[in-house]
Amino acid sequence: MSSPPPAPYSRYRAFGDLVAFSGQVATQDGKLIPGGFLAELHQCLANLSRLLEEAGLTPSDIVKTTVFLTDIADWPALNGPWMEFFAEPRPARTAIAVSALPFGAHVEVEAWAVRPAR
Repeated sequence: MSSPPPAPYSRYRAFGDLVAFSGQVATQDGKLIPGGFLAELHQCLANLSRLLEEAGLTPSDIVKTTVFLTDIADWPALNGPWMEFFAEPRPARTAIAVSALPFGAHVEVEAWAVRPAR
């Protein structure tokens, strides 16, 4: 199981077949990884992947994502790593520019998934 978050919230929460995942920033061992936007994006997706596995889901179960960026100029760079992580049909995606993120991160990824029919 993953280590608990540094704040009072759930990493993910199920509501029937719908599972909401809290925003993931590029932390390892409680610290932001170095390397800037692309390195952080890859780590966000890796962190999300671990939570999906813990919840018994895969990236193909995600139906909606929200990406928070501290610099909207990074928006076009999302697509390469995004296409590597998500197969077709990819989830719906919203990107929002924000003034700051936890740990001084450049990017945060939030996701909603639906458990597949059994």
